[in-house]
Amino acid sequence: MKSTLLTVALGLGLSVAAVSAASAGTLDDVKSKGFIQCGSNPSLIGFGFPDDQNNWTGFDVDFCRALAAAIFNDPTKVKFTPLSAKERFTALQSGEIDVLSRNTTWSMSRDTSLGLKFAGITYYDGQGFMVKKSLGVNSALKLNGASVCTQTGTTTELNLADYFKANNMTYQVVAFEKNEEVLKAYQDGRCDAYTTDQSGLYAERLKLANPDDHVILPEIISKEPLGPVVRQGDDAWFNVVKWTYYALVNAEDLGITQKNIDEMKNSTNPEVMRFVGKEGDFGVGIGLTNDWASQIIKQVGNYGEIFERNLGEGTKLKIARGKNALWDKGGLQYAPPIR
Repeated sequence: MKSTLLTVALGLGLSVAAVSAASAGTLDDVKSKGFIQCGSNPSLIGFGFPDDQNNWTGFDVDFCRALAAAIFNDPTKVKFTPLSAKERFTALQSGEIDVLSRNTTWSMSRDTSLGLKFAGITYYDGQGFMVKKSLGVNSALKLNGASVCTQTGTTTELNLADYFKANNMTYQVVAFEKNEEVLKAYQDGRCDAYTTDQSGLYAERLKLANPDDHVILPEIISKEPLGPVVRQGDDAWFNVVKWTYYALVNAEDLGITQKNIDEMKNSTNPEVMRFVGKEGDFGVGIGLTNDWASQIIKQVGNYGEIFERNLGEGTKLKIARGKNALWDKGGLQYAPPIR
């Protein structure tokens, strides 16, 4: 057993070392090749979803476009790599992608043991359950003995075990690697319930033949803080990704929108002047031009605009801001100041 553990420890150490070496200078590499390679979910409506012409849309997709706007003044300078939950971390560790923006939960083990680093919480989510209305189930606490479909390589399997154990209930897990496999199994009646992040349940329900025949149960059984991920050991790239997220939130906080960004450049408000690059050298500090933040908003919009465009009341998902509202509107979205 000791030799096995030692082998694992050495393997992990080598892996992390290799990751650090491979990730040095990502910002320079991105600038040199002229685009960002972004890992995304290929089938989650509202977050990451390519159409028949491979035009990608979604909340996580727009985050990568915001990064491209900050670096290149051009949100189209992104190439997307479709990744399953099982593939996503290996793709980032190996350098296949520059950033992972794929509804990924920030957990301690992922943050400390994979050679990766989370750049923020762009979406506060929680795990839920979906069942057929015909079952007559109105609470997850009535799922004792149920079979539950879910995706492998995610935190949902672990949360599922914790929830059923804590409530003295039994269950049978039916797991698959890809979203579409999980949904098909649920639709074919191979399980009684489907569990994943609640936002994902709303998105997947839209793909069913009769969405109104299915109900999302009220219980949220976990915290699922989702956000973009980069490799450890590359602080310059980490800063760019992290402050792109903060710029999106700060812009909404300051009332800076895609529509009024040009007008805001004439503002005498010191916070706005720093944001648009008229005062200070904050862009230079992260290896960009001083108008990096205003380029993000001009070409992609602020956090609230991205949320409403992909997930909000005007979309099929109709997800309320909830915990993803700004801090002064009852939510948790809060960004350090640019100063």
